[in-house]
Amino acid sequence: MALEKTLVLLKPCTVQRALIGEIISIFEKKGFRICGMKMMQLTDELLSEHYAHLSGKPFFQQVKDSMRVAPVVALCLEGVGAVEAVRALAGPTNGRNANPGTIRGSYCLSFQENIVHTSDSHEAAEIELKRFFKPEEILDWKQDTFSSLYAADEF
Repeated sequence: MALEKTLVLLKPCTVQRALIGEIISIFEKKGFRICGMKMMQLTDELLSEHYAHLSGKPFFQQVKDSMRVAPVVALCLEGVGAVEAVRALAGPTNGRNANPGTIRGSYCLSFQENIVHTSDSHEAAEIELKRFFKPEEILDWKQDTFSSLYAADEF
């Protein structure tokens, strides 16, 4: 398996609840390398593009409004099987259905105010990373702990 990158957005509810450091530390403790990180206020245009798949839903505007209440923190995380591993760590979208120990199971009770957005596929991760980061904002650096996290043939 190769190293792969994925997008995580710490949603406005996370920022409002002062959980940024706590949530980032979960990803770091798991072993993901942070290759990019920035705080940003999302625009209606960016949200319309990001949530285009929901544009026909009655809650589309509510989702966009929720994502503009406060800034988000965008993360590019890297690790072996990062897309699936990050989604498993986040838990199901609805926090009420998420197991304790997952991010959503530990920090939320909502379907919408659910702490993080995570890319749901390799294709989505590639598109979403380009949407939220310029190429020069994603850094390639050597993380010395990888040899303690993975077997030599895993990365």
